[in-house]
Amino acid sequence: MQDMSERSLNFESQAYRDLIAKSLLHKGHNARLKKAIEKTKRGEPVTIAYIGGSITQGAGAEPIHMNCYAYQSFYLFKKMFAPTSNSSLRFIKAGLGGTPSELGVIRYHRDVLREGEVKPDIVIVEFAVNDADDETEGTCYESLVLQALRADNDPAVILLFSVFKNDWNLQDRLAPVGWHYNLPMVSVKDAVVEQFQLPSEEGRLISKEQYFHDIYHPTNAGHLIMADCLGWLFEVTDRSDLDHGKDMINKPPLIGNAFVDVKLLDRLNGESVARIDVGGFGETDTDLQMAEMDDDPYGTPHFPNNWMYSRESGSQAGSFKMILRSKRLILVFKDSASNEFGIANIYVDGELVHKTDPHQINWTHCHVLLLFDEKQSSEHIIEIGMAEGHEDKSFTILGFGYVD
Repeated sequence: MQDMSERSLNFESQAYRDLIAKSLLHKGHNARLKKAIEKTKRGEPVTIAYIGGSITQGAGAEPIHMNCYAYQSFYLFKKMFAPTSNSSLRFIKAGLGGTPSELGVIRYHRDVLREGEVKPDIVIVEFAVNDADDETEGTCYESLVLQALRADNDPAVILLFSVFKNDWNLQDRLAPVGWHYNLPMVSVKDAVVEQFQLPSEEGRLISKEQYFHDIYHPTNAGHLIMADCLGWLFEVTDRSDLDHGKDMINKPPLIGNAFVDVKLLDRLNGESVARIDVGGFGETDTDLQMAEMDDDPYGTPHFPNNWMYSRESGSQAGSFKMILRSKRLILVFKDSASNEFGIANIYVDGELVHKTDPHQINWTHCHVLLLFDEKQSSEHIIEIGMAEGHEDKSFTILGFGYVD
């Protein structure tokens, strides 16, 4: 049982400020972030965007749309630099639980840029606890970072490293991308993990039980700490002299940039990009992964423009076939806990490349699978059909990410 000193967290103490200061892994080249801060001070329109996994979505926070770290750090930025009520700040939140940057790089244009209608001034990227499932082992992460960095309005890109209850994240893999491009980086792991081990009488400010809602996600207090860590970067950047000279975004990639130009292909635009015969995948799945976007308390269904096979409509209609000129292709499919879903066979140019089980994690969410990665673009035939013995089951193709 926790005593009163553990239950009462002092967010105003110098010890707490010292903890938060430990999160500043790297200040980075500050010109882009200072530009956004100065625009805000002048009352000009500024957009702050967040992309990541379930922690960015707000999991563990109650209510999720107001107490998630993303909204709290946005509010903190507003309080610091735009105190008047008529400030023109826009909040974009594009967190999606259980998904890596391999999917984030496909979602960026749709979910952050809103199909090109939004140009964020600041982009916070948070995949440090999701990218164990990135098949490209950092190439998609670096590609996503470059997608954001290379926008013509020169946004500031901040790398944020959250942490699980077992003290694990992928900071060692991902932080070198930030060093490489001299980007600001904030490590929640560096701020909290060491002090978790201390007894309260020796300086522990917050226990794991107070910080974590479960083994993955922060409580409201944990989300507040994450927001304050970002706030410290904002404060340090504002107080620092402007960094002169060019930033380093035109350097050769550290891990890889092969997916920087990836595009989403789904039912909405598929016929204009590829030759498609939907076969038995003629239905549209409406039981989709939901995520609270921006400051909306209600979930938005993700990948609604999909192709679904069901036994009612598909058993006599054959496989999904697509002919596409591309050098890289990622399949996005639905993972499900329902026993109505079954295994699909995926063929590329007549060769079986995957037997895809939609029960890999057993909850309704978006799953990604790299189908091919080649140096030159060429025409490929992709065929997806139900495996033998699964013809009476369902399978949903949510979309594809392709590089032409």
